Amino acid sequence: MTGDARGPAGRPAPTTGSELVVDLRGRPIETLDDFWDAVSEPCGLPEWFGRNLDAWSDTVEARGISEVIDSHDVLIVHVDRRGLFDGHRREADVLAGTFDGERNRLLVHGPT
Repeated sequence: MTGDARGPAGRPAPTTGSELVVDLRGRPIETLDDFWDAVSEPCGLPEWFGRNLDAWSDTVEARGISEVIDSHDVLIVHVDRRGLFDGHRREADVLAGTFDGERNRLLVHGPT
């Protein structure tokens, strides 16, 4: 993860044209639960986060759920093209659809 998600005294840093980069390449992600486990800490998801696609969409689009995500202008998540993201899973397509490609991006790496 790059980008400083915290400012002085642990308060969220102000938005300053920054990107929050969450690099999950090399991490096995077979299910949506694996994805939620992988993004929870680097994205600062609260314990009450719903761990479903509607909750994720609210988090990355409407904001107001994660101070870490909210303190950055852009969220970029990198994943490998395997497991959940091997190109054959409907839930991965729906998850990818929650990323708008501008303010939040999902980048899938590897052979097609």
